[in-house]
Amino acid sequence: MTVSLLRTPDTSSRQLMTRRGWWLVGMNVLLPGSAQLVAGDRRLGRVGVVSTLVLWVGALLALLLSAISPQVVYTLFTQAGSLTALQVLLILYAILWVVLTLDTLRLVRLIRARPKARAWIAGSAIVMLVALTGAAGYGSVVAGSARGALGDIFAAGPSVPPVNGRYNIMLLGGDAGPDREGLRPDSMSIVSVDAATGKAVTIGLPRDLNQVPFPASSPMRAVYPDGYGYRDRCDVDVCQLNSIYTEVELYKRDLYPDARKKGSEPGIEAMRDALEGATGLTIQYYVLIDMQGFSDLIDALGGVDIAVTQRIPIGGDENLNGVVEWIQPGMHHMDGYHAQWYARARHGSSDYDRMARQRQLQDAILKQVNPVNIVTKFQAIAGAGKQVVKTDIPQSMLGYFVDLGLKTRRLPVSQLELVPPLVPKPSDPDFAAIRKLVRQAVAPAAHASAAG
Repeated sequence: MTVSLLRTPDTSSRQLMTRRGWWLVGMNVLLPGSAQLVAGDRRLGRVGVVSTLVLWVGALLALLLSAISPQVVYTLFTQAGSLTALQVLLILYAILWVVLTLDTLRLVRLIRARPKARAWIAGSAIVMLVALTGAAGYGSVVAGSARGALGDIFAAGPSVPPVNGRYNIMLLGGDAGPDREGLRPDSMSIVSVDAATGKAVTIGLPRDLNQVPFPASSPMRAVYPDGYGYRDRCDVDVCQLNSIYTEVELYKRDLYPDARKKGSEPGIEAMRDALEGATGLTIQYYVLIDMQGFSDLIDALGGVDIAVTQRIPIGGDENLNGVVEWIQPGMHHMDGYHAQWYARARHGSSDYDRMARQRQLQDAILKQVNPVNIVTKFQAIAGAGKQVVKTDIPQSMLGYFVDLGLKTRRLPVSQLELVPPLVPKPSDPDFAAIRKLVRQAVAPAAHASAAG
């Protein structure tokens, strides 16, 4: 059909007007604004076509850039300013699409088309209108939710460089479940990642590690020069690694006066000092994951698959009185409630068993964090993330860490668990031997060369 017939058709021919109607609706779908260029308000058509082409070019550039330098794209879409701009653009384009579609239906002159075709032409236009404006609207909502969630979770501080080519991140599992008072770090580990390759090592530390030394720069060093818990000296009832958080939060907050300004807490900073003293690593960032939040996040992800090797009780006291349910051995698709108990149940197993179960749960969650889940369940995941995670990783470094994390996922993750038999007696360990094990784990090739 020629442009002249689209612009000045024979309105007395129902067959011609029906064909014209389908053409205009199709043009509005394929290139919004083109229907107006050939049959209506050309100024409005130019706005529609230019806006559409800008959208297409932007999408193509993003795809091209993601192939050449994905870190730039990740950084762009994790910053508040760019997410706000994206949200506004999607809203404006959705409004423009509504205007163009309604104007296209006006240009069609449905009354002149065949009676049986009128509903099909109008219905097709409305379906496409709902689909595309709905997609743009959802994209806008996701951009707004991402901006809010990222701003709530991540810090606004400066980035820091890797140390000896690695980023070392302290990972604390906070036990603030519904039957607990306050929050304590129930699991402690350091994720050490090669800043170039993404190769990662997870170093697990038991909570009963004792006489932990503090580095010379730590304010806790003056309080405990011989290590925390040396000769059972501490200011809480149990002197062990995870007690440091509780003690500092209760009695020694003034030792870390700037912790809050840096997006941290005094107890977290004391734990950072303790883990640095124990392992000899420099820890640039921390991530605190709340156990209750874990439950919400797992539900948001649609559950996790866990291979259970021994039955785990839900509920109950030290003598297993009051157990309401058992998680039996076998493969389970767990919701948040059952996964939370699987990770934190104490009865019938040791702290080291619990550490292993928590690592298993972390791996299962990472497998569920895939593009399909993120897109389809983003709202729930973002909401849970605000409850789950507290960190001092700056938002400006998110693009870098997303890119690094994708490299990590493609490589096997090594694990070093500082528990028996590797560390025979955590209550009285040889920290020189522990630091040597850590050096071997994070830089095996360099260590082997030095030894040779």
